[in-house]
Amino acid sequence: MPIRSPLLRSLALALSALSAGLPAVAQDGDKARLATPGATQAAVAIAADLSTTGATTKLTLTLSRAIDAKAFVMERPDRAVIDLAEVNFQLGAETGRKRDGLISSFRYGLFAPGRSRIVVDLAQPASVGRIETVTRARDGAVLLSIEFQRTDREGFRRAAVASDPAPAQRKIVSAPEATDARPLIMVDAGHGGTDPGAIAATGVFEKDIVFGFAQALVTRLEANGRYRVRMTRDRDVFVPLSERVRIAREAKADLFVSIHADSISAAPQVRGATIYTGSEKATDAESAKLAERENRADAAAGTESNEGPGHVSDILQELTLRETRTFSSGFAKGLMAHLGPVMEMSAKPHREAGFMVLRSPDVPSVLVELGYLSSKRDLDLLQSEGWRAEVTGGMAKAIDAFFGNRTSLTRPQPPRRSAAIAPVSP
Repeated sequence: MPIRSPLLRSLALALSALSAGLPAVAQDGDKARLATPGATQAAVAIAADLSTTGATTKLTLTLSRAIDAKAFVMERPDRAVIDLAEVNFQLGAETGRKRDGLISSFRYGLFAPGRSRIVVDLAQPASVGRIETVTRARDGAVLLSIEFQRTDREGFRRAAVASDPAPAQRKIVSAPEATDARPLIMVDAGHGGTDPGAIAATGVFEKDIVFGFAQALVTRLEANGRYRVRMTRDRDVFVPLSERVRIAREAKADLFVSIHADSISAAPQVRGATIYTGSEKATDAESAKLAERENRADAAAGTESNEGPGHVSDILQELTLRETRTFSSGFAKGLMAHLGPVMEMSAKPHREAGFMVLRSPDVPSVLVELGYLSSKRDLDLLQSEGWRAEVTGGMAKAIDAFFGNRTSLTRPQPPRRSAAIAPVSP
């Protein structure tokens, strides 16, 4: 008898594949990742349901196998964070967006290699109650249930203070490249993992749009052989903002390019690309609000922000930072000149704001907002391979021009006696 339910069909496929030691295959447009034969298979989640009874709200995951779950709560904003072993989330586009009881919404994704995370936005203070695992008799599916119970503000605050969710920073080890004098370009795909970024009306995530674009840019830059190119994330995983800066600095990158796509649901007519460089004072109120929103990415993923490099503390460090920002602005102007002929630019195509990822004192850095997911025209272009090829080509020309200028080949060097801007150690 054929299995008619897509949910049961996906679960049956996942269970049979796992039992046979084979990778799960995506069905109905899902984005399953193929696992390496012989490697430990990630549990597959095919459903996430909410239910509320009285003062208790329950989140239930339907999984292909049992996994451990640990939870803690955080304030400002009120969140519950559920840490799991790696999970292949095969969930619908609308999952987690509707309020139910104590839960206003939730996000999920890969948080670190081998670890997944669910971040629950709480509608009011709540404690995490029982976490139970039950195997469903009819099909062998595993139901992982997490209960949330209403509590008062003081009780919630005590629980948040008792939690120590700060993850250990990952040590970035750069391979020796002493004989390779080519400039190193660090391409930063914004958001990722538990942080989806902006969400289009169609359900498309910013993190997916910008990752695809970043991969295309890397391919374009590697093709001519003039550069070494790396990415701050090479898959759908969360990377803290300060660590993105640290990755670039420890690798001794010569240029840092962060890729994003904005959204203004209240103004769907607004469209076009904007290039940002770092500054303590924003060009305008709109830029300041955008930087503030982007700088909350760590909180969205259920972790606390590390502010990264400290404030300017002496004249030598200030001179280094000033020189770096001069390089950044010069590259931004060249980027505008090369992108203008191939894409729509915003009314103010070059702006400044205090983005955390642009705070490196010794790596010239820009953040490119490719367009607006709230604009149907921009969204169509962002998903067009032809448009992507033209824009990455324009970026590659701007990078060629930047490094074609001999003065730009001298990477700003931090003052030796200034410990405030030394690479952060884990």
